[in-house]
Amino acid sequence: MEHVDVAIVGGGPAGTSAAIEAAYHGADTVVLEKGVPRADREGLGPDSTDAAGMLDYWIDIMDLDVSELPEGVVLQELDGVDFVGPATTTHMSSTGIDSSYDRFGFTFQRARMDDWLRERAEDEGAQYHVGVSVRGVDSDLDEEYRHTVHLADGEDVAARYLVLADGPQRTVTIPTLDQFLPGDRSVADVMASTKANHIAYQEHRRVPEAVFEENNLKFWWGWMPGETAYPWIFPNDENIARIGLTMPIGMTLDDVENPEAYRLLEPEDESLPRAGEYIRRLLEIEYGDEYDIEADFPLVEDRGKSGGTETYPISSTRPIDSPVEAGVAVAGGAMGTTSAFHEGGYHVAARSGKLAGRLAAVDSLHRYNDVWKNIIGEELVRNISFADIVKSYEPDDWDRTFGIANRLMSESAHELIETNFSGGLAGLKLVYQYKKRKRNFLKNGYVQIREDEYTV
Repeated sequence: MEHVDVAIVGGGPAGTSAAIEAAYHGADTVVLEKGVPRADREGLGPDSTDAAGMLDYWIDIMDLDVSELPEGVVLQELDGVDFVGPATTTHMSSTGIDSSYDRFGFTFQRARMDDWLRERAEDEGAQYHVGVSVRGVDSDLDEEYRHTVHLADGEDVAARYLVLADGPQRTVTIPTLDQFLPGDRSVADVMASTKANHIAYQEHRRVPEAVFEENNLKFWWGWMPGETAYPWIFPNDENIARIGLTMPIGMTLDDVENPEAYRLLEPEDESLPRAGEYIRRLLEIEYGDEYDIEADFPLVEDRGKSGGTETYPISSTRPIDSPVEAGVAVAGGAMGTTSAFHEGGYHVAARSGKLAGRLAAVDSLHRYNDVWKNIIGEELVRNISFADIVKSYEPDDWDRTFGIANRLMSESAHELIETNFSGGLAGLKLVYQYKKRKRNFLKNGYVQIREDEYTV
């Protein structure tokens, strides 16, 4: 049996960032990654998607020095974003939050970023076990090596500290944390993947040069039904864009109150369209008058997970605390830091992992819940508050909101998040709703399982 100071389950941004920090601070560190082959990547890596973008202030949250990134990670630097409602569009060219990065943000190649982080972790001395799944974890808090991680190949790894970073599926996180909950309670009650996640799908398509917006993101809100359901376009390199969407798991047409209000639904639909059909309809509406979509927007089949397409889960929930007195920290999508509302959260995943790895290495993991709230709590509450406001929005509500933004933003501001609305009853009401929700979450708590609920 291998004995280590810190065992990390999952080799995505949270797990690998934890490995970098733990190894840097002198801990014997191992990362356990089941590994998923990708056509666009050498070897095995985490089941990552390439739907990756980084806003300016996210770079600071992630604590990232962009100048260190190797060639090929950053695909396009961004100047702004369009939010497209059914009838009204608003353009934002600033997040409105101070940052060290002088552009709106950038899109990046997720797999290359993951590989770069892994190289840094291995340079610091972390070990990677790739291609072996974790079957389970047994914990005995009376032992020096409190956690025994059982691998599918029959080997075991014993660790003083355990970082769970297995992403939004939480296949290891849920049963491991359930050891520390009373009675028949389970983390699955609030964090089961079928309840707490959305499904996301995207296609890598080559876009005609005349309509390829290399420095601009696009999101379509109110075009398809479902809480936090929207299509997007992320510009990549070589006139290739990632065109995708996110939508709730298990939603049916019977759940939609006003299907005729959504531009991506058609009267003859007997069920909700499949993800690829949603994309086809979007492209037809936006570009079909001038282009043959299949001929002029072809799939780039040598990218992504499968023939130019990718399907993956994305978290859509509030976070949970970790049972830190047991020497366990949960980070990234596994703890609910990422959000379908803003299409992911590589930045908060990486930063939560960094905090968990560093604190475990210096025997201070008991501080983790307090520290992550201090560092990334405001970002999480911001997203939670926005998502709570719009969860019952219908198409007209998005047009109304974008109309308010267009009327009240100055020409020089165009700020995405911290817009200071200067007048108008509707604008003041919108700001009041946001600030009230944010204040309530900060006052009353926003984690779904508190530290004091674990029996340790």
